[in-house]
Amino acid sequence: MKRVLLITGVPGVGKTTVLTKTVGILREKGFTVGGMLSREVRENGVRVGFEIIDISSEKHGWLAHVNQQTGPRVGKYRVNIIDLDDVGAKAIIDAIENCYIVAIDEIGPMELFSKRFKDAVNASLQSQKAVMAVVHARARDILISEVKARKDAEIFEVTHQNRDHLPETIAEKTLPKPFKNPN
Repeated sequence: MKRVLLITGVPGVGKTTVLTKTVGILREKGFTVGGMLSREVRENGVRVGFEIIDISSEKHGWLAHVNQQTGPRVGKYRVNIIDLDDVGAKAIIDAIENCYIVAIDEIGPMELFSKRFKDAVNASLQSQKAVMAVVHARARDILISEVKARKDAEIFEVTHQNRDHLPETIAEKTLPKPFKNPN
């Protein structure tokens, strides 16, 4: 069984949706899943930023926003390192300590500005927990290269053709063999 399940694909194909649906399936089966999700925020049909959500506590923060005044710039956005550390990285560490499965959305250019985020990802990989992570398709970073090269990792590329059935496939591969509900 592969312990690290990586979800990748072109921008806008539905990677976050696949991860979110997979989290839902696993929770329905009785597994505790924690970590962080990211989602785009639109105003009047225009994307203005990305929000971070702690899966367990449902605490929200900003990953990046067009009106963010400080922080590293990625395109038209500035990254909010404080929320990335205090909500995103913290959610990953809390999941390692308290959950059966760790979900990370995403290991990408914005998130990689945070040392605490990188440390949290590395901690999840060093744990014995199942890890599901969205990995940015085009970002180049040593952490991404190392994650993709792991022997215990399996990569799933989301396409328009497979995105509807991929959550069930990934959830099934996340379950221990033989399946035994941990609760």
